[in-house]
Amino acid sequence: MSLPRIAIDAMGGDEGVRVMVSGAALARRRHDRFKFLLVGDEARIKAALEQHPGMAGASEILHCDDVVGGEEKPTQALRRAKTTSMGIAINAVKAGDCGAAVSAGNTGALMAMSKLALRTMPGIDRPALAAIMPTLGENDVVMLDLGANTDCDARNLVQFAIMGAAYSRILTGREHPRVRLLNIGTEETKGTDSLRDAAAQLQQATGLAMSFDGFIESDKINRGEVDVVVTDGFSGNIALKAIEGAARFVTDLLKEAFTSSFRSKVGFLVSRPATELLRHHLDPNNHNGAVFLGLNGVVVKSHGSANAQGVANAVAVAARLLEEDLTQRIAADLAELGEERLRDNGNGSK
Repeated sequence: MSLPRIAIDAMGGDEGVRVMVSGAALARRRHDRFKFLLVGDEARIKAALEQHPGMAGASEILHCDDVVGGEEKPTQALRRAKTTSMGIAINAVKAGDCGAAVSAGNTGALMAMSKLALRTMPGIDRPALAAIMPTLGENDVVMLDLGANTDCDARNLVQFAIMGAAYSRILTGREHPRVRLLNIGTEETKGTDSLRDAAAQLQQATGLAMSFDGFIESDKINRGEVDVVVTDGFSGNIALKAIEGAARFVTDLLKEAFTSSFRSKVGFLVSRPATELLRHHLDPNNHNGAVFLGLNGVVVKSHGSANAQGVANAVAVAARLLEEDLTQRIAADLAELGEERLRDNGNGSK
């Protein structure tokens, strides 16, 4: 099956061209149907492609030497949307030249440019940043919003739940993903008015393709008991960074413990298979690729420090969303919610 080309912002991320091209090449070795539009400095991209001969026939280079800085404000970056590698990659999706865009650049700028160029879907007020995180269960958990919207009302949270559930169905194959709202407790009386109102709306919307059962606390996010965790971007970003920090703490603690003495080094050799499995599970590169849900197009954010493996995973996320037509799934669920509200209004008027 052929796929639309994927636009790669080759200049984004901590290491830029080398890692972005290597990641795209790794993704293509796994799935040779991938084709790319590589946006960035032509000389540097060509030099990187020399290390990956198989990419030559699958890639087109679009020269651009203007880059969005890591600390650049979104408002500043927007003024150069037509001249930067990030903006050109997104505009290739808008023009229909590519099906998706992948960038490891400035998150705020990427969000602003994507929203301006692609606009939000009908029925969606704000796009949300969704990422996949590992769990102790069989499936990973989708969490949103992770920083795109710091202040959200109940309507936003309901829309996030619909988008997250559609994404989770693609990842897990579950017809009714388990969806929960992040809160400080599981009791119905806990949390803000927005959280309680969103929970009430989701409880009443029986036609949606999800299993909603109230709230979840942050210590349960990675237990494997839920498929989608919904929150505002402020709380979501704090929770994400706390989880990532805890993962690094555990791995660093183990490293210190296993190198503290000769006996501990022997113990490390004995337990190495288990520690390697833990390291693999906690490595963010193996879960790389956050998605801006709710746009009229697919945009995937790779972590700025991602290696080639991480970039390849982000490319794979973009390809899968194109294959499974995520945008259409979200539109269908929004239509279902609209019909549900119409039925409720009709019943209430009798």
